[in-house]
Amino acid sequence: MTGTVRPARGYLLHGMAITGAIRKRRGRDHGLRALLLAGGLWTGALCAQQPAPTPPPPAPAPALDEAEFDRALPPLEDNAPGPVPPPETPVTAPELEQPLPPLATFDSAPAPTLAADAGEQARQIPYTLQVEGLKPLGLEPRFRELSALLHDGKKAANATQISARADEDVALAGRLLRAEGYLDGTALATIPPSSDPAATVPVTITATPGTLYKLGTISITGAPPEPTQLATAALKLHTGDPIAAAPIEEAEARVALHLPEQAYPFVKVGQRDILVDEAHATGDYTLPIEAGPKARYGTLRTEGDPVFALDHLAVFPRFKAGQLYDSRQVDDLRQALIGTNLLSTVSVEPVRTGETAADGTEAVDLLVRQTRGPARALAASGGYGTGEGIKLTGSWEHRNLFPPEGALILDATAGTQLQSVSSTFRRSNAGKRDRTFEAGATVSRQRFDAYNAETVTLAGSIARQSTPIWQKRWTYSIGTELTATRETPFDPASLTRPKDTYFIAALPLQGGYDTSDSLLDPTRGLRVNGRLSPEAQKRSGGGFDTYLRALVETSTYRPITDNIVLAGRIRVGSILGVSRDDIAPSRRLYSGGGGSVRGFGYQQLGPKDANNDPVGGRSLTEFAVEARYRFGTYGIVPFFDGGRVGDKSTPSISGMRYGAGIGARYYTNFGPMRIDLATPINRKPGESKLALYISIGQAF
Repeated sequence: MTGTVRPARGYLLHGMAITGAIRKRRGRDHGLRALLLAGGLWTGALCAQQPAPTPPPPAPAPALDEAEFDRALPPLEDNAPGPVPPPETPVTAPELEQPLPPLATFDSAPAPTLAADAGEQARQIPYTLQVEGLKPLGLEPRFRELSALLHDGKKAANATQISARADEDVALAGRLLRAEGYLDGTALATIPPSSDPAATVPVTITATPGTLYKLGTISITGAPPEPTQLATAALKLHTGDPIAAAPIEEAEARVALHLPEQAYPFVKVGQRDILVDEAHATGDYTLPIEAGPKARYGTLRTEGDPVFALDHLAVFPRFKAGQLYDSRQVDDLRQALIGTNLLSTVSVEPVRTGETAADGTEAVDLLVRQTRGPARALAASGGYGTGEGIKLTGSWEHRNLFPPEGALILDATAGTQLQSVSSTFRRSNAGKRDRTFEAGATVSRQRFDAYNAETVTLAGSIARQSTPIWQKRWTYSIGTELTATRETPFDPASLTRPKDTYFIAALPLQGGYDTSDSLLDPTRGLRVNGRLSPEAQKRSGGGFDTYLRALVETSTYRPITDNIVLAGRIRVGSILGVSRDDIAPSRRLYSGGGGSVRGFGYQQLGPKDANNDPVGGRSLTEFAVEARYRFGTYGIVPFFDGGRVGDKSTPSISGMRYGAGIGARYYTNFGPMRIDLATPINRKPGESKLALYISIGQAF
């Protein structure tokens, strides 16, 4: 194998591959070398071709006498035709006289071939790769990631294949160098000769970066002063920066994004020009742009298969006609339309009107193209929790049964301890962006250790809530609730649980703040949620009571590494104004379960009656901490929880109970599936050794 050396050089940036994007400055005072073209030819601009020398004229031929010429010819008699010989009799073979055999008698099976031995394989030539010159520039990891020599397994069928891969890597090294601003960078591959066909071939790729070229003057052309100034500020390139592909492309992308945010929706970024001066290793950068008119919002238009008429479309924008155009607000409008779940596709684009105001700005209409999507949806989910049993839920929804955005939702729950049906009417974007009106009725039957209940509830609310598609930072809910429930409270005097009927009126209020990055699987951010509910209660066997229920919960999520997230939660609750035994059991505070303190059954942590059944309380204190380790689509989550339920209304940490365990996660495109296994610490008689919880979504 003979040694080979393959250089690569050029002036075309990787990622900036356009003809004439980088060109040489020429002139006597710059001392630039000429560029030699392939095949040894020089360009006409660099040198002129020399004329070839004129050959001497040929000597004249001597004159020939005609009589002498005739004597030199042969006599005509010598060319007279002779007797013609008789034709030869053709020789025939008897086999050729026979008719051809029929095609049906022909055997079309191919002749057998000699097979290779069962264990014989094509010989592979092993080789090694040494890279020099890229590591000091920080380019070696990227080179190894893209290398043809490394990608194909360090073995080749023959020497030609090694050579071809080395050629690709030489070109790759050259592109990487030029992409970082080393425009004169070269690379070569060295493959030493070897007489041993079984020996490992050492291949060396040597990169020589040469001079780092830097930006000289930076200018933006083709636009009026205001958009030019905006583009210069967005470009953020400076004289002396390397002529590197990635930063320059990012800078130009910033220009294309920034000007539409500053009232120039029709900006066009042209093709850059970099004029290279080899003598000073600099390049003068020029970027042409067409700014287009400065714009203000006009009116909305729509076309396609409209789900929403113009009067309802006017609810979504966060801007008004006449304000300066901002592409961020236009994108916000598009996302709000996607969040309705009623459109399969939607686009919002500016349209010029030609109407110019006195200040020179042009009115721009927004064209909303709508494509109707499916309005009906079916959903189902299931779970299991110790003390809570199996629970299956299903729902049917028509999101636009009462246009615009008037939905009817039917829900049903079937479980070992809970059965319920409910219907809800929901009007989204009710007269205002993100405002939702809901009214519904629920009938349920509950069979828990803490109480038995048959309940009918009528409720209504005006809210601003987050959804998995449209997550909001600030949320609120103002509602009203009427409940009639027959329950079995614990009677301390008789140590029994007689049935009693409660009529309850409540005004539940809720407010939330959320900076997390996901509703079902947050990895960073903070959540704070508070609930306050003034309530009035009338018992069939007692008097009239009023009280206040309050609950505050906060959780935080912090990434520790790329694979580990540390999550923590604190929950505090209180009931003021009435004794515990006068409150309907379903309105008291409980702790324990998959969304509370794991290791304990549902509602099992706290005061209990003589039969060891929970009775609830008026104060609640809980915390939870877990480390979420994810690898691919799976995860492992060790956790530690604690909680306390008290008879008094003041939350306390005295007498806290703790649970610990480990969970498994399977991550899907709609959220993680969760399995948690936990045990109580310092377990008391009657408490389960292990508690199991299965559901969708993280615990908090």
